[in-house]
Amino acid sequence: MTGIAAPGVAIARASPPPPDGLTQVELTFVEKRIENWIRFGAVAADRILDRRRRVVSFRPGSVFGFVRWAANDYGTIISRIDIVQAVEPGTAFQTLPFVRPGGTILLKIEGWPKVERVLQHIDAIEAIHIDPVDVAPDYWRHVHSRIGVGYEPRPYTAEQHRAFLLRRSVGR
Repeated sequence: MTGIAAPGVAIARASPPPPDGLTQVELTFVEKRIENWIRFGAVAADRILDRRRRVVSFRPGSVFGFVRWAANDYGTIISRIDIVQAVEPGTAFQTLPFVRPGGTILLKIEGWPKVERVLQHIDAIEAIHIDPVDVAPDYWRHVHSRIGVGYEPRPYTAEQHRAFLLRRSVGR
C-alpha cells in the first residue's frame, strides 16, 4: 500500500478504463440468487463470459438502467436500480459495483417497493412512445429525489420531452 492512511483505512484505487473507451457492465444470472440486468439502454457491444455472466458495453454519453437483485435462503437481500450516464474517457465519474470504470449516476434507488415505482415510471415513459434512453437527465434526478423522500414524482410528458430536445439542440 502506498500513501499515508489512517490505520485500518484502505486506499481505493480505480480500475483503469476499458481500452475502447466504452463503459462496461457485468451482468450475472444465477436463478433465484443473483440477477443483474439492463432495463434499458443502447448496448454497443455484448460479450458472453460463461453461462451465467456477460459484459455489455455502452458508448460515452449514453444512458442505461441497471437493475440488481440478490437473495439468499431467507429472501431478498438487495434490490436496486441505478440509471447511469456513461462517461467520456478522462472525465470524472462515480463508481458503481459491476460498472467499469463508472458513470454519472442520475438515479440510485434501493429497496423493492421503491425500485418497483421506478420501473413503473419507466413503463409509463415507454407507454407514451419515448425511449427512456432519451429522457432528460434532470427527470431521472427528479425521480431519484422524490422517491427517495417518499413523494410521488411528476410524470414525464411528451411536452416536457420536446422542450428537452429543443434545449439540447441549441446547446443548453
